[in-house]
Amino acid sequence: MKRLIALNNPRSGQAFIDYMATQHIDIRMMPEGEGQFSLWLVDDTHYDAVEVELQQFLHDPTAPRYRAASWDVGPSQPTRFRYASPSLMAMIRAKAGPVTLVVMFACVVIYALRMLGFGQGVFDALHFPADAAQQWQLWRWFTHALLHFSVTHIIFNLLWWWEFGGDIEKRLGSGKLLQIFLISAALSGAGQYWVEGANFGGLSGVVYALLGYLWIFGLRAPHYGLTVAKPLVAFMLIWLVLGFVQPFFAIANTAHLVGLIAGMALAWLDASKQKYQQ
Repeated sequence: MKRLIALNNPRSGQAFIDYMATQHIDIRMMPEGEGQFSLWLVDDTHYDAVEVELQQFLHDPTAPRYRAASWDVGPSQPTRFRYASPSLMAMIRAKAGPVTLVVMFACVVIYALRMLGFGQGVFDALHFPADAAQQWQLWRWFTHALLHFSVTHIIFNLLWWWEFGGDIEKRLGSGKLLQIFLISAALSGAGQYWVEGANFGGLSGVVYALLGYLWIFGLRAPHYGLTVAKPLVAFMLIWLVLGFVQPFFAIANTAHLVGLIAGMALAWLDASKQKYQQ
Protein backbone atom coordinates (compact mmCIF):
# COMPACT_ATOMS: atom_id res chain seq x y z
CA MET A 1 0.00 0.00 0.00
CA LYS A 2 1.11 3.54 -0.72
CA ARG A 3 -0.26 6.71 0.85
CA LEU A 4 -1.56 9.18 -1.73
CA ILE A 5 -2.93 12.23 0.10
CA ALA A 6 -4.77 13.44 3.20
CA LEU A 7 -8.18 15.12 2.86
CA ASN A 8 -10.52 16.77 5.34
CA ASN A 9 -13.67 15.74 3.44
CA PRO A 10 -14.31 11.99 3.47
CA ARG A 11 -17.22 12.28 1.03
CA SER A 12 -14.95 13.92 -1.52
CA GLY A 13 -12.39 11.18 -0.95
CA GLN A 14 -15.08 8.54 -1.45
CA ALA A 15 -15.96 10.07 -4.81
CA PHE A 16 -12.38 9.57 -5.96
CA ILE A 17 -12.36 6.02 -4.57
CA ASP A 18 -15.56 5.23 -6.48
CA TYR A 19 -14.19 6.66 -9.71
CA MET A 20 -10.96 4.67 -9.47
CA ALA A 21 -13.02 1.56 -8.76
CA THR A 22 -14.54 2.00 -12.22
CA GLN A 23 -10.93 1.79 -13.48
CA HIS A 24 -10.45 -1.43 -11.47
CA ILE A 25 -8.01 0.26 -9.09
CA ASP A 26 -8.52 -0.30 -5.35
CA ILE A 27 -8.04 2.68 -3.02
CA ARG A 28 -8.78 2.68 0.71
CA MET A 29 -9.54 5.54 3.09
CA MET A 30 -8.21 5.64 6.65
CA PRO A 31 -8.59 8.23 9.42
CA GLU A 32 -5.52 10.17 10.51
CA GLY A 33 -7.00 12.24 13.33
CA GLU A 34 -7.85 15.94 13.58
CA GLY A 35 -10.49 15.53 10.89
CA GLN A 36 -8.04 14.24 8.27
CA PHE A 37 -8.56 11.13 6.13
CA SER A 38 -5.79 9.58 4.04
CA LEU A 39 -6.18 7.74 0.75
CA TRP A 40 -4.05 4.63 0.32
CA LEU A 41 -3.38 2.86 -2.99
CA VAL A 42 -3.54 -0.90 -2.45
CA ASP A 43 -1.39 -1.91 -5.45
CA ASP A 44 1.34 0.68 -5.95
CA THR A 45 2.14 -0.55 -9.46
CA HIS A 46 -0.72 1.77 -10.48
CA TYR A 47 0.84 4.74 -8.68
CA ASP A 48 1.79 6.83 -11.73
CA ALA A 49 -1.65 6.56 -13.34
CA VAL A 50 -3.42 7.27 -10.05
CA GLU A 51 -1.26 10.33 -9.39
CA VAL A 52 -2.24 11.82 -12.75
CA GLU A 53 -5.92 11.16 -12.08
CA LEU A 54 -5.66 12.49 -8.52
CA GLN A 55 -4.32 15.82 -9.73
CA GLN A 56 -7.22 16.12 -12.16
CA PHE A 57 -9.67 15.26 -9.38
CA LEU A 58 -8.21 17.85 -7.01
CA HIS A 59 -8.51 20.47 -9.75
CA ASP A 60 -12.24 19.73 -10.25
CA PRO A 61 -13.64 17.30 -7.63
CA THR A 62 -17.27 18.05 -8.64
CA ALA A 63 -16.81 16.99 -12.26
CA PRO A 64 -19.74 14.91 -13.56
CA ARG A 65 -17.66 11.77 -14.07
CA TYR A 66 -16.92 11.56 -10.34
CA ARG A 67 -20.57 12.00 -9.35
CA ALA A 68 -21.56 9.41 -11.93
CA ALA A 69 -19.00 6.96 -10.60
CA SER A 70 -20.37 7.30 -7.06
CA TRP A 71 -23.86 6.64 -8.39
CA ASP A 72 -22.76 3.60 -10.40
CA VAL A 73 -20.32 2.07 -7.95
CA GLY A 74 -21.98 3.10 -4.69
CA PRO A 75 -24.46 0.20 -4.44
CA SER A 76 -21.63 -2.32 -4.83
CA GLN A 77 -19.61 -0.72 -2.03
CA PRO A 78 -21.12 -2.18 1.18
CA THR A 79 -18.36 -0.81 3.38
CA ARG A 80 -18.69 2.86 2.41
CA PHE A 81 -17.58 5.17 5.23
CA ARG A 82 -16.27 2.39 7.43
CA TYR A 83 -12.62 3.33 7.82
CA ALA A 84 -10.47 0.98 9.84
CA SER A 85 -7.38 2.41 11.47
CA PRO A 86 -4.29 0.58 10.22
CA SER A 87 -1.97 -1.07 12.72
CA LEU A 88 1.50 0.36 13.22
CA MET A 89 3.07 -2.67 11.55
CA ALA A 90 0.71 -2.39 8.58
CA MET A 91 1.72 1.23 8.09
CA ILE A 92 5.42 0.34 8.34
CA ARG A 93 5.10 -2.53 5.86
CA ALA A 94 3.10 -0.39 3.43
CA LYS A 95 6.19 1.70 2.72
CA ALA A 96 8.98 -0.79 3.37
CA GLY A 97 10.37 -3.70 1.37
CA PRO A 98 12.31 -6.68 2.78
CA VAL A 99 15.72 -4.95 2.95
CA THR A 100 14.22 -1.94 4.72
CA LEU A 101 12.52 -4.19 7.25
CA VAL A 102 15.49 -6.52 7.83
CA VAL A 103 17.84 -3.61 8.59
CA MET A 104 15.27 -2.06 10.94
CA PHE A 105 14.79 -5.38 12.72
CA ALA A 106 18.55 -5.92 13.04
CA CYS A 107 19.05 -2.46 14.52
CA VAL A 108 16.27 -2.99 17.07
CA VAL A 109 17.56 -6.44 18.12
CA ILE A 110 21.14 -5.20 18.50
CA TYR A 111 19.99 -2.17 20.50
CA ALA A 112 17.87 -4.44 22.73
CA LEU A 113 20.89 -6.66 23.39
CA ARG A 114 22.88 -3.60 24.41
CA MET A 115 20.12 -2.54 26.80
CA LEU A 116 20.04 -6.04 28.31
CA GLY A 117 23.64 -5.73 29.43
CA PHE A 118 25.55 -7.03 26.42
CA GLY A 119 26.63 -3.59 25.24
CA GLN A 120 30.38 -4.01 25.27
CA GLY A 121 30.29 -7.49 23.80
CA VAL A 122 27.99 -6.42 20.98
CA PHE A 123 30.12 -3.36 20.23
CA ASP A 124 33.32 -5.43 20.24
CA ALA A 125 31.81 -7.89 17.77
CA LEU A 126 30.34 -5.36 15.33
CA HIS A 127 32.40 -2.15 15.35
CA PHE A 128 34.42 -0.96 12.35
CA PRO A 129 37.83 -2.68 11.96
CA ALA A 130 40.14 -1.06 14.48
CA ASP A 131 43.42 -2.74 13.56
CA ALA A 132 45.08 -4.84 10.87
CA ALA A 133 43.85 -8.09 12.39
CA GLN A 134 40.22 -6.98 12.06
CA GLN A 135 40.38 -5.58 8.52
CA TRP A 136 39.64 -8.99 7.02
CA GLN A 137 36.64 -9.50 9.30
CA LEU A 138 34.55 -8.16 6.45
CA TRP A 139 31.26 -7.92 8.32
CA ARG A 140 32.70 -5.09 10.40
CA TRP A 141 32.73 -2.78 7.38
CA PHE A 142 28.92 -2.86 7.44
CA THR A 143 27.70 -3.91 10.89
CA HIS A 144 28.92 -0.73 12.57
CA ALA A 145 25.92 0.92 10.89
CA LEU A 146 23.58 -1.30 12.94
CA LEU A 147 24.94 -0.07 16.30
CA HIS A 148 23.04 2.64 18.20
CA PHE A 149 23.73 4.17 21.58
CA SER A 150 20.50 5.87 22.71
CA VAL A 151 16.76 5.83 22.11
CA THR A 152 16.95 9.15 20.28
CA HIS A 153 19.81 7.88 18.12
CA ILE A 154 18.00 4.75 16.93
CA ILE A 155 14.58 6.38 16.46
CA PHE A 156 16.00 9.26 14.42
CA ASN A 157 17.99 6.94 12.17
CA LEU A 158 15.28 4.31 11.68
CA LEU A 159 12.64 6.89 10.81
CA TRP A 160 14.81 8.36 8.04
CA TRP A 161 15.95 4.90 6.91
CA TRP A 162 12.28 3.86 6.59
CA GLU A 163 11.30 7.12 4.87
CA PHE A 164 14.15 7.27 2.36
CA GLY A 165 15.06 3.60 2.01
CA GLY A 166 11.45 2.48 1.69
CA ASP A 167 10.91 4.80 -1.28
CA ILE A 168 14.07 3.60 -3.03
CA GLU A 169 13.29 -0.07 -2.46
CA LYS A 170 9.69 0.27 -3.67
CA ARG A 171 10.75 2.09 -6.85
CA LEU A 172 14.15 0.63 -7.73
CA GLY A 173 14.10 -2.73 -5.97
CA SER A 174 15.71 -4.43 -2.98
CA GLY A 175 19.01 -4.95 -4.79
CA LYS A 176 19.52 -1.23 -5.28
CA LEU A 177 18.79 -0.39 -1.65
CA LEU A 178 21.14 -3.15 -0.48
CA GLN A 179 23.85 -1.84 -2.81
CA ILE A 180 23.50 1.70 -1.42
CA PHE A 181 23.56 0.35 2.14
CA LEU A 182 26.72 -1.71 1.65
CA ILE A 183 28.68 0.91 -0.28
CA SER A 184 27.74 3.85 1.94
CA ALA A 185 28.26 1.89 5.16
CA ALA A 186 31.77 0.87 4.08
CA LEU A 187 32.78 4.31 2.79
CA SER A 188 31.25 6.37 5.59
CA GLY A 189 32.76 4.01 8.15
CA ALA A 190 36.19 4.26 6.55
CA GLY A 191 35.96 8.06 6.52
CA GLN A 192 34.93 8.25 10.17
CA TYR A 193 37.63 5.78 11.20
CA TRP A 194 40.30 7.77 9.38
CA VAL A 195 39.33 10.92 11.32
CA GLU A 196 38.47 9.61 14.80
CA GLY A 197 39.12 5.87 15.07
CA ALA A 198 36.66 2.99 15.46
CA ASN A 199 34.65 4.28 18.43
CA PHE A 200 31.44 5.06 16.52
CA GLY A 201 28.31 3.45 15.16
CA GLY A 202 24.91 4.17 13.70
CA LEU A 203 22.93 4.26 10.50
CA SER A 204 23.22 8.00 9.94
CA GLY A 205 26.01 7.76 7.36
CA VAL A 206 23.76 5.48 5.30
CA VAL A 207 20.79 7.80 5.90
CA TYR A 208 22.74 10.70 4.42
CA ALA A 209 23.66 8.48 1.48
CA LEU A 210 19.96 7.80 0.88
CA LEU A 211 19.23 11.52 1.10
CA GLY A 212 21.96 12.30 -1.42
CA TYR A 213 20.76 9.52 -3.70
CA LEU A 214 17.13 10.71 -3.70
CA TRP A 215 18.18 14.31 -4.16
CA ILE A 216 20.34 13.75 -7.24
CA PHE A 217 18.37 10.88 -8.78
CA GLY A 218 15.16 12.89 -8.46
CA LEU A 219 16.75 15.79 -10.32
CA ARG A 220 18.34 13.72 -13.08
CA ALA A 221 15.68 11.01 -13.53
CA PRO A 222 12.40 12.59 -12.38
CA HIS A 223 10.26 10.13 -14.36
CA TYR A 224 10.95 7.48 -11.70
CA GLY A 225 8.96 9.50 -9.17
CA LEU A 226 11.77 9.47 -6.58
CA THR A 227 11.96 12.89 -4.99
CA VAL A 228 12.81 14.52 -1.69
CA ALA A 229 11.35 17.83 -0.59
CA LYS A 230 13.72 20.80 -0.85
CA PRO A 231 12.99 21.98 2.73
CA LEU A 232 13.95 18.52 3.98
CA VAL A 233 17.20 18.61 2.01
CA ALA A 234 17.93 22.04 3.48
CA PHE A 235 17.18 20.82 7.02
CA MET A 236 19.46 17.79 6.68
CA LEU A 237 22.28 19.87 5.21
CA ILE A 238 21.96 22.43 7.99
CA TRP A 239 22.07 19.60 10.53
CA LEU A 240 25.21 18.29 8.82
CA VAL A 241 26.91 21.69 9.07
CA LEU A 242 25.85 22.14 12.70
CA GLY A 243 27.39 18.78 13.51
CA PHE A 244 30.79 20.12 12.47
CA VAL A 245 30.56 23.46 14.31
CA GLN A 246 28.84 22.59 17.61
CA PRO A 247 31.10 21.34 20.43
CA PHE A 248 28.48 19.69 22.64
CA PHE A 249 27.53 16.37 21.03
CA ALA A 250 29.57 13.43 19.82
CA ILE A 251 28.37 13.11 16.21
CA ALA A 252 29.97 11.07 13.43
CA ASN A 253 30.18 14.11 11.16
CA THR A 254 32.66 12.63 8.70
CA ALA A 255 30.44 9.57 8.25
CA HIS A 256 27.53 11.88 7.43
CA LEU A 257 29.54 13.84 4.88
CA VAL A 258 31.09 10.81 3.20
CA GLY A 259 27.71 9.05 3.13
CA LEU A 260 26.07 12.06 1.49
CA ILE A 261 28.78 12.26 -1.19
CA ALA A 262 28.62 8.49 -1.81
CA GLY A 263 24.86 8.59 -2.26
CA MET A 264 25.04 11.55 -4.63
CA ALA A 265 27.75 9.86 -6.70
CA LEU A 266 25.77 6.61 -6.97
CA ALA A 267 22.67 8.51 -8.02
CA TRP A 268 24.62 10.42 -10.66
CA LEU A 269 25.97 7.17 -12.11
CA ASP A 270 22.60 5.40 -12.03
CA ALA A 271 20.75 8.32 -13.62
CA SER A 272 23.41 8.58 -16.31
CA LYS A 273 23.01 4.88 -17.10
CA GLN A 274 19.25 5.30 -17.40
CA LYS A 275 19.64 8.19 -19.83
CA TYR A 276 22.18 6.21 -21.87
CA GLN A 277 19.85 3.20 -22.05
CA GLN A 278 17.01 5.39 -23.24
